[in-house]
Amino acid sequence: MTNELPFILDFYDKEVSLKISRKYGFSLMDSYRKFLNSKTYRMLSDPKLEMWDFSPDGIFDMWENEQVTGTPQSSLYLRRD
Repeated sequence: MTNELPFILDFYDKEVSLKISRKYGFSLMDSYRKFLNSKTYRMLSDPKLEMWDFSPDGIFDMWENEQVTGTPQSSLYLRRD
C-alpha cells in the first residue's frame, strides 16, 4: 500500500481542498495549506489507520470538526455514539 499512498493522498488533497475552498471562500492554495497542516491530514497520511476507506466528504467532515473542536475524532465518522 505504501507505493499507492502518494496517489491516494493526491486525490484527497485535491478533493478536500476544493471542498474547503468552496464552502469557506479561501483560495485553493490557502485551503490546500490548511488541510496539509491539519491533524486530519496527519491521520490520513498514516498507512496504519487506513483512512482511505472514508470518502472525501468524510475526510472533509473530520477536518471541519477539527477546526471547531480541535480534534478530528469528534466527527460522526469516527465517534462511536
